[in-house]
Amino acid sequence: MKQFNLLTVYPEFFESFKTHGLVKKGLDRDLISIDVINLRDYTNDKHNRVDFKPFGGGPGMIIQYAPVKEALKKIKPSKTILLSPQGKLLRQSKLNELSAESNITFICGRYEGFDERIADNLVDEEISIGDYVLSGGEIPAAVIIEGLTRLIPGIPENMESINNDSFCDHLLDHPHYTKPSEIDGYSVPDILLSGNHSEIKLWRRKQSLGITYLKRPDLLKNVNLSKEDDRLLQEFIAEHKVKKSD
Repeated sequence: MKQFNLLTVYPEFFESFKTHGLVKKGLDRDLISIDVINLRDYTNDKHNRVDFKPFGGGPGMIIQYAPVKEALKKIKPSKTILLSPQGKLLRQSKLNELSAESNITFICGRYEGFDERIADNLVDEEISIGDYVLSGGEIPAAVIIEGLTRLIPGIPENMESINNDSFCDHLLDHPHYTKPSEIDGYSVPDILLSGNHSEIKLWRRKQSLGITYLKRPDLLKNVNLSKEDDRLLQEFIAEHKVKKSD
């Protein structure tokens, strides 16, 4: 069983999160466990405050070191992650790496930030989910848990579909279609209706390469293209009359 621990000042945030989708399946099947820990339970402040004004002045309030340290003492040794805009940007490769961990603790920030001594001494790494500002770390923690849960065999109904998703091989996913085969004058590509699975596989690979080339060419820098891949990509470029990028 994979254990997730969440240190937060808003434990109620995760109540709905645990009752839907793959996370609920994982909990119901005893493949994951989620322990939500209220940081306010680990403060000596009579008003249950875990934050205070920053030294040197300035706006906002800072989460204090002591409540986080005390809360971490109650958790079995684990990979400890601070959700922070200063952290490394989350990518699928990081999720793949974290999937090997059996016990992960997420420290969810609020207010202006954390006492820097938390980042320096109590965590293994900092992770950010993007270059934008949120009010706290609860949503980033949920994003990572969702991303990890779907990698656990026995939770998704079809692991093959998981392995073929965008970013799993540094490429964006190919287009998908379902019934009806035509609607509002828009038709499904004939190849997908042909029943020729080897040709369908090639078409999907070509589309995946081409869509990545058009929408996220930066990702191709991480892909070792085979001769077949290069041929398929050149076909896509020619078919779509795309100017070749540098």
